[in-house]
Amino acid sequence: MENLEEHTTIHIQVPVTGMTCAACALSVEKVLKKQEGVENCAVNFANETVQLTIDSDKTSIEKLQSKVQSVGYDLILPSDDTRTQVEAYKTQKHDSLKRSAIGSAILGIPVSILGMFFMNEPWVPWVSWILSTPVVFYFGKNFFFNAWKQALHGSANMDTLVAVSTGVAYFFSVFTTLFPEFWHHRGLHAHIYFEASAIVIVFVLIGKLLEENAKSNTSSAIKKLIGFQPKTVWLIVNGEEQQVPIDEVRVGDRVVVKPGERIAVDGKVLFGHSFVDESMISGEPIPVEKSKGTKVFSGTINQQGILKFLAEKVGSETLLSQIIKRVQEAQGSKAPIQKLVDKIASVFVPVVLGIAIVTFISWMVFDGTNAFSYALITSVSVLVIACPCALGLATPTAIMVGIGKAAEEGMLIKDAESLELAHRLDTIVLDKTGTLTEGKPSIKDSFGLEDSHIIDLFVSVEQASSHPLAQAIIPFLKEKNGKTQTLSHFENVVGKGVKAVLEESTYFLGSVKWMRELGIYQENQLYHHWQNLGYTTVFLANEKEILAGIALEDTIKPDAKKAISALQESGIEIVMLTGDNHKTAQKVALELGITQFKAEVLPSDKSKIVREFQQKGNVVGMVGDGINDSEALAQADVSIAMSKGSDVAMDVAKITLISDQLTKISEVINLSKRTQSIIQQNLFWAFIYNIIGIPIAAGVLFPINGFLMNPMLAGAAMAFSSVSVVTNSLRLKK
Repeated sequence: MENLEEHTTIHIQVPVTGMTCAACALSVEKVLKKQEGVENCAVNFANETVQLTIDSDKTSIEKLQSKVQSVGYDLILPSDDTRTQVEAYKTQKHDSLKRSAIGSAILGIPVSILGMFFMNEPWVPWVSWILSTPVVFYFGKNFFFNAWKQALHGSANMDTLVAVSTGVAYFFSVFTTLFPEFWHHRGLHAHIYFEASAIVIVFVLIGKLLEENAKSNTSSAIKKLIGFQPKTVWLIVNGEEQQVPIDEVRVGDRVVVKPGERIAVDGKVLFGHSFVDESMISGEPIPVEKSKGTKVFSGTINQQGILKFLAEKVGSETLLSQIIKRVQEAQGSKAPIQKLVDKIASVFVPVVLGIAIVTFISWMVFDGTNAFSYALITSVSVLVIACPCALGLATPTAIMVGIGKAAEEGMLIKDAESLELAHRLDTIVLDKTGTLTEGKPSIKDSFGLEDSHIIDLFVSVEQASSHPLAQAIIPFLKEKNGKTQTLSHFENVVGKGVKAVLEESTYFLGSVKWMRELGIYQENQLYHHWQNLGYTTVFLANEKEILAGIALEDTIKPDAKKAISALQESGIEIVMLTGDNHKTAQKVALELGITQFKAEVLPSDKSKIVREFQQKGNVVGMVGDGINDSEALAQADVSIAMSKGSDVAMDVAKITLISDQLTKISEVINLSKRTQSIIQQNLFWAFIYNIIGIPIAAGVLFPINGFLMNPMLAGAAMAFSSVSVVTNSLRLKK
């Protein structure tokens, strides 16, 4: 907890226990939002978490836990073994539900049989009373406890509906069993509803058990990712290999991984040669060759030789841990459509209680024969059938499965909103270098590098530069025996180049455009030739003239053309942006079939271009990989980063393509379409179920065909609705 209190504002995801329906999630959210210091709060019923933004100067997780406990729920406080606690809680919850469902069924089914086939036997009410009592008040006790806690705070949830309906049916039946003459003197038959109260509990518990099983399948992606983490690791200590728990590994330790073992932490190979299966990260089935100096990542599988590597990232800092964290956060986030559903759910239970009361009164007023009996059975049926669980599960289960599926396919989606919005994209803006191209340009031509002084000067300035082109130019210059000298001044001029001072002389390194702005560009046939070929050019100049130049060409990614074609065929407009010159941009655009492109674009211009498209009413996606793309990524409706790009770009972007395959962009959009379709289907069935079910339960068919819904049937239908919504969401896995 210490690290949480270092900052005033903290963002944290905390597991919530004790929730049984969507209304429960709203109750928790309502309580938390009232607390001082809570800036933002979103409770997700499907994966039982709350995402909090709090001011740690005004409140703490412990204080919030206390408030949540007061309404019958709990928070699992962040700790080193939070995941273990959550798993233990879910296992205990599942086992408890299973015991209750089986126990209630063993006693409740005989009660139901007695009520259906032996209802006129004088001993049946007494036996039914004995059998139904433990079902209602032992196996179903949590419904009553939770409903009472909700009532104390002026709210209601699914437990309220179950407790009221079964409680009324049970106590009415007890009264009738003890005092049957009360009804006989009024010319009424003394009906009992022990079977209704018992079997409703049975069906609700079975429904919850099936729902819990189905929900556990929605988080299987997280379980698979966690399964990639080995529990132990071999360390070299004092020259000897020792096997230790993974928690004991520290940055700087020397780690050994043998053939067939999973790599435990991220690091750099010191010794050995092997091939590593990185498909869980990249999606590529072909193993990657590893030797001295190459990177290895947690969760990947060493296939052949022994590797010894230096641990660089451990624990929560490894790539695998970050992926797990982001997938968990994304699965806990709320899609925009869920906010509307939440508003509906917040008034749903009170409305249902009102409908049940109106139903009861209507039967009492308008039906003369057996009025009370019919009023009771219909109002109980309304309360039971109107479970808001299906409504609450409709969106989050689809989002959870969709985000989990994306993670398995090498697409890391950080929030639900991006998954919901992606299918609406009509314009995608792509950065060129590192996104459409490999970002590893090769040297094609040069001039002015005959003088060793110029070579030393060129390599010295490039060595200080952070520009991607420097990574290609420096090795080339060093092959010419270039030696680095100390610069007395260095300045990075954003989007143009660099300015440096060496031995009191000022030098400039940058593009043709900047050379023209500085007034030191001279017309040259070689320069024109480079431009006609579409090469990227870098010039070194002093304050009077250009001293040397290098021409480079970037390689287009193998899957770029296929990816662009797929997006264009789906009706999406493609726009390419680059800081390169017009000729280079044009050459890449023609090769990829892109008609819209802008060259010599500054980083700040990229976000302006995105904004311009948005102002026209377009839904814009931005795909980039560098720090210079971060502003545009933040501006876009849907932002996608390439995993081999900068950390800043990946932090800003809401979607990261772990495998760096551009064809994954179409897959994200298709997954978004499928997820949205599943959400709409879920909501349709959740709404239509209640729209049709509640009036039937209230008895609208009785004047037509004499049908009255038995509360037992209402309980079965309610359970089926929740399970069907979750099962429908699981279709996204296919």
